[in-house]
Amino acid sequence: MIAIPLNLELIAPLFLFLSLILPLIFFFYSSLFNNKGAAPTKQNVTIPKSYPLIGSYFALKRTGNRRIQWLSDIVQISPANTFTFHRPLGRLQVFTGNPANVEHILKTRFSNYQKGYSVTSTLSDFLGTGIFNTDGNTWKFQRQVASHEFNTKSLRKFVEHVVDAELSDRLIPIMASAAQQDQILDFQDILQRFAFDNICKIAFGFDAEYLTSSAERSKFAVAYEEAIEISSKRFRELSPLVWKVKRALNIGSEKRCRMAVREVHEFAKNIVREKKRELKEKESLESVDMLSRFLSSGHSDEDFVTDIVISFILAGKDTTSAALTWFFWLLSKYPRVEKEIVNEIMEKSEAPVYDEVKHMVYTHAALCESMRLYPPVPMDTKEAVEDDVLPDGTVVKKGSLVTYHVYAMGRLESIWGEDWAEFKPERWLQKVESGKWKFVPKDSFTYPVFQAGPRMCLGKDMAFMQMQSVVAAILRRFAVVPTVAEGVELNFISFLSAQMEGPA
Repeated sequence: MIAIPLNLELIAPLFLFLSLILPLIFFFYSSLFNNKGAAPTKQNVTIPKSYPLIGSYFALKRTGNRRIQWLSDIVQISPANTFTFHRPLGRLQVFTGNPANVEHILKTRFSNYQKGYSVTSTLSDFLGTGIFNTDGNTWKFQRQVASHEFNTKSLRKFVEHVVDAELSDRLIPIMASAAQQDQILDFQDILQRFAFDNICKIAFGFDAEYLTSSAERSKFAVAYEEAIEISSKRFRELSPLVWKVKRALNIGSEKRCRMAVREVHEFAKNIVREKKRELKEKESLESVDMLSRFLSSGHSDEDFVTDIVISFILAGKDTTSAALTWFFWLLSKYPRVEKEIVNEIMEKSEAPVYDEVKHMVYTHAALCESMRLYPPVPMDTKEAVEDDVLPDGTVVKKGSLVTYHVYAMGRLESIWGEDWAEFKPERWLQKVESGKWKFVPKDSFTYPVFQAGPRMCLGKDMAFMQMQSVVAAILRRFAVVPTVAEGVELNFISFLSAQMEGPA
């Protein structure tokens, strides 16, 4: 009963200042920008002007749901594919698509570019101190324990047992029923449910049974998506003080966020409690999952392990489903590529044999190419610990944010050539003497879809195994046909990870 009055006492003077001054600033600049017509398109994009106090905030705000594309366009036209964005109140954020800068940030000066307070404090309500929202020893410990789940034995088990069961018992029957009844499916939702069940099984030894024929979403799923969206949109506020005041007063979107986060945390805590009970009752488990390893490592603090669970749900549920959603969309536009993939699938046995899935070379290349154009995590941001200078000469001040723009990098002519806009798996392949394809990977700093350096994604191989298994199982039996009218482009949006929005 005392906490709320104390919070109000602390923020009251600040809130009074904001309530008097910011509306005047907002009114002046919004009037100025509202008179300048429609949001910028790729044809007329320029590096935005910066104004006193508010920087280039309104230029970004006017882009609406094209924020990622607008920033990408600026990166493409900027010298050395790098520019400095002026945020409100004098804060700076560097955006880059330069591979040399990316290597500098993610490897050469790794210790100087951390998640930082700006990012971790914004996401702490939702992600806590999970692996994607922490630095230093806490991050190292989580990565070390999690790494045991990504060896060859675990990958084989994942493909031949977990993914196969989810495909044969749930996904394929649902699609077969829909095909028989000429029913339209929300494929993005289906793939998210599929990926969610898989990550729960392999990481927590828990079957969520979320992929069903029912289109109704669970309370957890609704809360999870709302928590992600609101937490992500905090970064777009004029100042962090805006969402912090709303959170302290428990109003508006922050009230909804608090309720959503509570629901998500309760779901994750139940998984942790059930696993603790299971470990206590059984001397040894049939298989050791990642959650069991964390609980057996001496870190049994419920809140800490709950944060870990939520982070791995985020990693396993949203990234692969986003990649597959855009992959099938691209196949519908490029029937030649789809035909090549189907031919490769038909040469393999129908059983989900690890070695066969692993060697689907053309399919693997097509997935890489799809993620080049539509990366599951389109941008990633770090905070500079000290002053620095990037390889291209860009000055980075201590405390500045530095963002490498993965989406933009996949569209740079200097990297991918004049035909960068074409969906072309062959750019990842070369013919060998036998006439078969050989996969030729790209440098991870040129193609940082799975990050690079010490934070390189642990689940990269597992993600490819899952995606290739799904592609093989579906295209062996079905053709995925979008119901969107011909010529209509779907919009690429992101809340921590990418999603497909309806007709743009």
